[in-house]
Amino acid sequence: MAVPITESPAVGARLLITTFVTTLIFHSSVADIAVGASTTEEAPHRRFEYKYSFKGPHLSQSDGGIPFWIHTGNAIPSADQVRITPSLRSQRGSVWTKNKVNFEHWEAEVTFRVSGRGRMGADGLAVWFTSTQGLEGPVYGAADQWNGIGVFFDSFDNDGKKNNPAILVVGNNGNLVYDHQNDGSTQALGTCLRDFRNKPYPVRAKITYYKRTLTVLINNGFTPDKEDYEFCTKVDNMVIPSDGFFGISAATGGLADDHDVLSFLLFRLTEPGQQPPPVESEIPKEEKDKYQEEFQNFQQELDKKKEEFQKEHPDVQGEPIDDLYESVNDREIRQVFEGQNRIHLEIKQLNRQLAMILDEQRRYVSVITDEVAKKGANTESGQLDSAGQQLGSIVATQQEVLKSLNELKSSFHESLRQIGSVQNQGNQAAMGTYETMQHFSDIKEHLHTVKRDVEHLVQRNAQNPADKVLKCPELPPMPSCLSTVHFAIFVVVQSVLFFCYVMYKSQQEAAAKKFF
Repeated sequence: MAVPITESPAVGARLLITTFVTTLIFHSSVADIAVGASTTEEAPHRRFEYKYSFKGPHLSQSDGGIPFWIHTGNAIPSADQVRITPSLRSQRGSVWTKNKVNFEHWEAEVTFRVSGRGRMGADGLAVWFTSTQGLEGPVYGAADQWNGIGVFFDSFDNDGKKNNPAILVVGNNGNLVYDHQNDGSTQALGTCLRDFRNKPYPVRAKITYYKRTLTVLINNGFTPDKEDYEFCTKVDNMVIPSDGFFGISAATGGLADDHDVLSFLLFRLTEPGQQPPPVESEIPKEEKDKYQEEFQNFQQELDKKKEEFQKEHPDVQGEPIDDLYESVNDREIRQVFEGQNRIHLEIKQLNRQLAMILDEQRRYVSVITDEVAKKGANTESGQLDSAGQQLGSIVATQQEVLKSLNELKSSFHESLRQIGSVQNQGNQAAMGTYETMQHFSDIKEHLHTVKRDVEHLVQRNAQNPADKVLKCPELPPMPSCLSTVHFAIFVVVQSVLFFCYVMYKSQQEAAAKKFF
């Protein structure tokens, strides 16, 4: 019996070791197979197409247009972005490429912001690839019955199913009418629920059409990482027109949002086995030489102007020209700190007013306390009339008011300290817009609380019986508009006139009696 007991642990150990080695070999073989399968499918070659793209800075030209693009409706191009629709009701706008795109495979990266004050927004934004330019229409500001593909960022819940904001992929052959009532859910080829409104960072969408497969990836805008994409939807065996126009449109309804597009970048995709088309083959040699000569002339003129400017302004040499202009982030930070300064000044003014009220209340308490002391000295011991009890209640009420005012004053000091700390942090290092908005929300809630407390104190003071005891002095009567001298002159003149009238009447009566 001793032999099996001593050999059983050894046998178990051998079995465990054998199983562990077999498992390692199996997993390594599976990993090698997976790596081999992944390496067999190489990524396509990407080439940036600037004639079908736009991004800041200097996005718009001096005439307000976008190079190689057209804008219609309520779209407003600027140096850093294109506002497709402003946050006003019933607005429509769109931007479209001027030239057709004839790529077999492509990838589009769209960076945008959808921001609004309300909890819900409307209507949404759309990215198009269609055979014709749908400049205006009822589908997110573009034409209905399109021939191509549309990726919709729908922010309003029309069907009431609480499935918005959502991203939909809807295809059309030119005969389909978009189903607005159901938010296109009956026509969507792919969809995903993503909240893209009011994000701290811009939202990014990567739309890829490669080998008849459309893939949509989304960066929700929670982090500054531009490559933090997550899968949204995928549509296989999708046939779209061989050539068409890219466009971006947006619309608002009863609710309104700002739909801003910061950039649209288009890449041509080429399969690994194929040779990408050379850039030189797209531009004729004569035209290329002409552009090269114009560029060299412009570069020479620019160098001459730089030298002249440096000679005329030697004190600004070495300073970058970009520092002379204010970027979008700098402007937002400046506006944030200006708002903080205004709030800081308002709180200081409220603090001064509160200190004045506190001093007045203290004076009232001292006056009433003196009255109570005098009343107690005049009355007999152990007997207090109703007036003394009333004054005692007034004193208690005023003490409560003083206590509340002291608490409010301390809360004001706390608010001032918070704003001061925020401003110090902002002066030391530029803060993000999202954290600053959080500080604004906290300060706003604190101010609302202080406002409610002050209104409550005002109501209590209005109902305070001390108003019956202490009244403000009445204004002296206004002086009469008619003085004594004027009144005497008026009486004398009136008497003279009356005496003259009586004499005249008596003369008339005496003259009339002579004829009888």
